[in-house]
Amino acid sequence: QVHVVESGGDLVQPGGSLRLSCAASGRIFSINVMGWYRQAPGKQRELVATITTSGNIDYADSVKGRFTISRGGAKNTVHLQMDSLKPEDTAVYYCMMRKLGEEYWGQGTQVTVSS
Repeated sequence: QVHVVESGGDLVQPGGSLRLSCAASGRIFSINVMGWYRQAPGKQRELVATITTSGNIDYADSVKGRFTISRGGAKNTVHLQMDSLKPEDTAVYYCMMRKLGEEYWGQGTQVTVSS
């Protein structure tokens, strides 16, 4: 089993920045994909960014050039640097870890962009 925990969500003004972090514990060997998804009220959960152990990165078009996903120093951590935040970035952000075809999700962290 893999336990996933996110942190870093907050209230921020438009144009501001936040850094989300995610750490996995438990049976973390063979995790090969780490990523961030988000879900705004009344909308479906959507991909924000993913990164593989080989370094391949994918971003949603809506965040390209503003968000940066990176792996932490420990192989079981991943970060999401969010710059130039917009009100439409407001959502609950979820961390996802994938190993051997199974996905493990955190409980989510709230990001609110508002003046």
